[in-house]
Amino acid sequence: MKDSFKAIAMNENNPKWDNVISRILPLETRKNDIRSAFDRDYTRIIHSNAYRRLKHKTQVFFSPENDHICTRIEHVTHVESISYTIASYLGLNTELTKAISVGHDLGHSPFGHEGEKILSEISSRDLGISFWHEKNGLEFVDSIELLNGHDGYKNNLNLCYGIRDGIISHCGEIDENSLRPRDEFIDLQDYKYPNQYAPYTWEGCVVKISDKISYIGRDIEDAITLGILDNHLQELYDLLNFDSQEALNNSTIINYLVCDLCENSSPEHGLCFSKKAFDLMNKIKDFNYKHIYFSRRTRTSTKYFKLVINEIYDILKDCYDKENTLTNLNSLGKFYPKLTDGFYHFLENYCDFANREDLKLKNKIIFDISDEKDFSKAIISYISGMTDNFAMEMYNEIIKF
Repeated sequence: MKDSFKAIAMNENNPKWDNVISRILPLETRKNDIRSAFDRDYTRIIHSNAYRRLKHKTQVFFSPENDHICTRIEHVTHVESISYTIASYLGLNTELTKAISVGHDLGHSPFGHEGEKILSEISSRDLGISFWHEKNGLEFVDSIELLNGHDGYKNNLNLCYGIRDGIISHCGEIDENSLRPRDEFIDLQDYKYPNQYAPYTWEGCVVKISDKISYIGRDIEDAITLGILDNHLQELYDLLNFDSQEALNNSTIINYLVCDLCENSSPEHGLCFSKKAFDLMNKIKDFNYKHIYFSRRTRTSTKYFKLVINEIYDILKDCYDKENTLTNLNSLGKFYPKLTDGFYHFLENYCDFANREDLKLKNKIIFDISDEKDFSKAIISYISGMTDNFAMEMYNEIIKF
């Protein structure tokens, strides 16, 4: 029902307000700034390099020559659009959903979820912890991504708690048909695995559902465009027979699910679909896994992804030798100048060996490269921020003479 959530939207009257707008550190503001806290964070995110790199990161289909196939940056734009529609209709805070949406995939690795799995294998082996993009997204906005301030110095993004929470809580693999926010104001570092907690706000819940609505529809449209579903179109038409004569495309699927969600959600019952729509969404998800995500055509490139990511990691990890690590890294520059130079400058931003005043850095130091696990974690963070194209370029530099 329209505006049915307006009384519990995230605003100054909400009892969670002070927690939601809190930051790790105070954020410098201009006297003439006319933006809200959430709108400022939205701007900080879209001006970040991590956001810009999303345009060259795989969503599902690797390195498409077709410019109309969805990349990671288009995906976050779709999530922003869908969440805005839902939040606006229900009476929730659209500035908060917009900011969470554009930031929710900043921690995604190159090569989509396959790249994420490969980095998790490396992290589990060398650090004893898994790598997952929601947690990496929180680490990026808290500790990795830098932005020039009014004074010309670089500092961390320092986003509001509500947006940071939305990023780490956004896991779209939801199977329950009733989503509502948690009550606890937790330390977000307590997250140990994806989907461990519900988001802290209704707006975060909207983004979580919008993420799933976005990808299941667009992935089908892209697969049709690329011819991957040529032999399964009749099965898909039969599956999507929800009393509609509209064309089989992303718009039809999104419109049906968004309208159904808005009609069936309430503060009492949570954000939920009708049984018919919820069952359909799960059937579409199963169809996508069977014919798209696990298809031979889309999984053929996995071996290449493993080769690229592992070779970059191993080359850089071989430099580790306690106090001699930087010397080894510099020596490797004669063979792999772009890779080693890029990683060296990455380390300068987060370690204490560089002159931080000369580099105009005010962010926190997070790595001690004399510690082997810290050095491994730095490499994983560096790789996770790469675009597909840059990772391939680094691999090609490694193998050529």
